[in-house]
Amino acid sequence: MWQETQGKKDKEKAKAKNKQEKAHKKEERKANNNKGKSLDSMLAYVDENGNLSDSPPDPTRKKEINLEDIQIGAAKQRPIDPADILRTGVVTFFNDAKGYGFINDLKSQESVFVHINQVSEPIKERDRVTFETEMGPKGLNAIKVKKV
Repeated sequence: MWQETQGKKDKEKAKAKNKQEKAHKKEERKANNNKGKSLDSMLAYVDENGNLSDSPPDPTRKKEINLEDIQIGAAKQRPIDPADILRTGVVTFFNDAKGYGFINDLKSQESVFVHINQVSEPIKERDRVTFETEMGPKGLNAIKVKKV
C-alpha cells in the first residue's frame, strides 16, 4: 500500500492555494476591466501650467510665443566694445592652490573669471588690478592681469 508523506501533502496544499489565488486574480481582472471605455475617458490634457487634467484646456488662456523668443542652448553673448578693452577692478576671490579667482569690474560691477596663467605677478584678495577680457566658453575671462 502507498503511504503519503507529510512533504507530499504540503506540496499539494501549496498547489491548491496557488490555483485558488490565480483564480481570484483572474476574477479581479475581469471586474476591473478597462475594455469598452470611451475614448474621452482615456484622454488626458495638459493645461497652461504643464499639469495633466481630464478637461481640455481653456482657449482663452492660450499664450502666443514667437519662435525667435525660444532660446536653445547657451545664451548669446553680446559683442565686446573695443573701448572697454582695458578695465580696472578689485580681486574679490583668489585661490593660489587651485590657481583661479574672480575680479569685480569697477565699471560694470560684473564678476570676471581669472586663471593664474593670465596673471603677470602674484595677486591676492582686495588687490586693485587692470585687465583685459576675452570671451571664454562660460563667459568673460580676464587676461593680461596686472597690479595697479
